[in-house]
Order: sequence, then C-alpha cells, then structure tokens
Amino acid sequence: MDYLPIFADLKRRPCLVVGGDDSAWRKTRMLLKAGADVRVIAPTLNADFTAALAQGQIQHVGEIFSPDDLDGIFLAIAATDRKSVNALVYQSANQRQVLVNVVDDTQRCSFIVPSIVDRSPIIIAISSSGQAPVLARLLREKLEALLPQHLGRMATIAGNFRQRLSQTVSSFSARRYFWEQAFNGRFGDLVAAGREQEAEQELVALTHQAPPQGQVALIGAGPGDAGLLTLRALQLMQQADVVLYDYLVSDEVMDLVRRDAELVCVGKKAGFHSVPQEETNRLIVHYAKQGKRVVRLKGGDPFVFGRGGEELEVLFDADIPFQVVPGITAAAGATAYAGIPLTHRDYAQTAMFVTGHLKPDGDTLDWSTLARGKQTLVIYMGLMKSSHIQQQLLEHGRGADTPIAIIERGTQKTQKVLKGQLSELAQLAQHAASPSLIVVGEVVNLSTKLDWFTKQEQSLQQQDAVVKLA
Repeated sequence: MDYLPIFADLKRRPCLVVGGDDSAWRKTRMLLKAGADVRVIAPTLNADFTAALAQGQIQHVGEIFSPDDLDGIFLAIAATDRKSVNALVYQSANQRQVLVNVVDDTQRCSFIVPSIVDRSPIIIAISSSGQAPVLARLLREKLEALLPQHLGRMATIAGNFRQRLSQTVSSFSARRYFWEQAFNGRFGDLVAAGREQEAEQELVALTHQAPPQGQVALIGAGPGDAGLLTLRALQLMQQADVVLYDYLVSDEVMDLVRRDAELVCVGKKAGFHSVPQEETNRLIVHYAKQGKRVVRLKGGDPFVFGRGGEELEVLFDADIPFQVVPGITAAAGATAYAGIPLTHRDYAQTAMFVTGHLKPDGDTLDWSTLARGKQTLVIYMGLMKSSHIQQQLLEHGRGADTPIAIIERGTQKTQKVLKGQLSELAQLAQHAASPSLIVVGEVVNLSTKLDWFTKQEQSLQQQDAVVKLA
C-alpha cells in the first residue's frame, strides 16, 4: 500500500493553494466543499477565483510564494506552471511537516487527492497512487452508476438513530447485526421512496426483534490464490464476528476478512505449535453460543482432508446452525496452475486423492490400487513419508520411470514445481517445503506444454524489469 487512505476534517482549517488557474481552482473548489479556510497565493486569478474572492469564500494573501506563508497551514497545494515554485512549496512544506500536494507531480506529494464518489455523508475515494488517474476516474464513473443517490439519506437517518439504538441494544455484535438487517431490508426501500418517517418507524420495529442466534460457516479458502475464492465465501468473511483459520490459509485470503473481526489461529503444522482438534471444536461452539457469526476458514476444501465433517458433527450435537461453502481443493487448484490435468483420455482415466497423514489407528492404504497405471495419484501432506510412498508404489507395480511432480505453495506467486521420476521422489522431497502436493502419473509430462502459470509469471517479471530499466 503506497498511501494510507484517510478522510481529513478540514472544516475551518487553514489550507494554502499556490496558483490561480483552472487546475488550482479545481483543487480549491474541493477544499471549499470540505469547509476549509482557503488562502490563495497567485499573481493573477481566473474568473472562478475572482468570483469566490468577491463572495468572501477565499482569501487572496499574496502574489509571490514565500516559505513563511506555510506557517500555521494544515495542508498545501501547489498548482502553478512554474516547476521551481512548485518545488519550493514542496520543500518548504516538508521542512514544516505540512501535508503538500503538487498537482501532476506524484514525486512531490505527501498526500494525493483521490477520485471521489459523493453521497454525503457516505464518501468513496478511489486512488491509483498517482499511477493511472484516468483509470481511477473510470472506476468512479462505474460506481456513480451503481450506487443509488439515497445512500446519503440512509446514512443520515441511521446516524440520528445510533444513540437511541445504543440505549436499547448494548451488544456491539447485535447492533451491527441490526444495521445489516436494516440496510438490506425494508428500511432502504422506504428511504429510496422518500418515505423517511416510515423508514424511521421501521428502525424502531427492528429493535424489538430477538437477538441474533450464533451460527457457523465452514468455508474453503482454496489453495492460496485469493482470486479463487467463491463470492459466497467472500460475503461471509466480510460478515464474520470471529474467524478461526488454519496455517494453510494464505495472507492474501486473510486480507479479505472483515477488518474488525476477531482472528483465532487454530492451525496444524509440522514443527509448530498446533491446536488440538478437540480445542478447535470447543472454540467454534464457544463463540457460536455467544451469538456470534463464526467463520471456520480452511485451506482448500473443508471436506477434502480438512476434518470439516468432524467439526460439523460437533455443531450438530450442540444444536448450532451451520452452512458449508466449498473451496477449490489443492489437488484441483495446484495441478491446474502447474499445467497438469488430473485426467486425460490418453494417460489417466481416473484420479485418486489420498493423504499421507492418517489417524494412528487408521487402516493401511491399499497400495495395489494406488499403484495402478492409467491413473493420477495426488497425495496431500506426503513430504514426510515420501520415502515410504516411493517404496510402496514401486513394490506394488508402479514403474520407476513414472513421472512425478511436487507442487509447493500451489497457485501462489511463490509456487515451485519439482519434477522427476518415481524413483527420485524421496530425493526431490528433500528440496520441497510444506504445503506441498505430490502428483504421480503420466499426466505430469503434459506440464511441459500446459504450464501457463509459470510462463505468465515470468512474462510479468520481464515486463517489470523493462519498466525499471526504462
């Protein structure tokens, strides 16, 4: 993030604009709209400035800028056609710790002015960090078309009702649930129709509803690439009060969780402190019984070696409502990004998923079935037992020259694919780190042609290098 987006209260704060042409006026008009005390320095003023001066909206404090003009100023804008003047404003402002923006010169900006969608008091700001202002404007135009004009009236009515609500609904999570119900329900329709008195009565009626019941959403976060999340998963992650997540959930996915949600790591990872499954089950029930909306976020798909079924059985026994949002399992996602199709008419008519981690008292795997040809074998969490896997597959008939791949951090920018033959599996595994997926089968050879993701990443890196050189 190149800039921290903030909304500044400029009411009656002294702001300096250096420049008197159309560009300077556009910035000045924005400052006036925010209620700033605008002071202007310029040898000549255009018609808009002249009219604003006559109406007492601005002060014309001088014709030539001096660093002392920044004393007591909250923020400054330089918008002249003279680079030396703009540079002086920037340098002087930095020395005084005054926020400064030099128009059309991002290198001399301690703040930038975004494109704005104004539905006061709802304000939406869009910025490209100064890199593509036209793109930011186009995005603003799309949002202008999508967002109804009555949003501001909804926010104003809601703001007036907040104190009354706090007197009747003490829980923060219950109040948030109340507003979600209001904004997604009849209240918004009444405001849109101009029936604001009825809209206020609708808010009163909603305060008499029963408090929300705790519920749990078991969500598959996919193999790592946040772009592979489902829309439903994203919606529930944005509504959650508590998120219990695993180590396998990527940082990019976690960044999409609601900012003020409570985050609880209950992951399991070799060599690290792990939360016992029983404790995870207890925590899910504990938070749900507090009336909170709980998201249990798992890497991949929760029903594919994710113990999702075990956790839902506990919720069922505790009479807690739940729902399941599937995710793209690692076998499907990582192989797709490595250019390895799980099935192919010429090479594999079946695909089998197995895990290298079983319960201590679990049944042994049917290695004779797993070692059959014309199929793809995908092994989750198999690095630590790679030597045993290699030995068993060879002993049960799989050829030593069978192609294999180990996909580390599949679908992520740091994805690494190690390829070789089955006889080399244990050796290759020593050069891979968790989370990794082992793929055994002739389809691995197709990655030479179909590995689109690596080629794409290499192309992007080359483009970045060209840009930096330029």
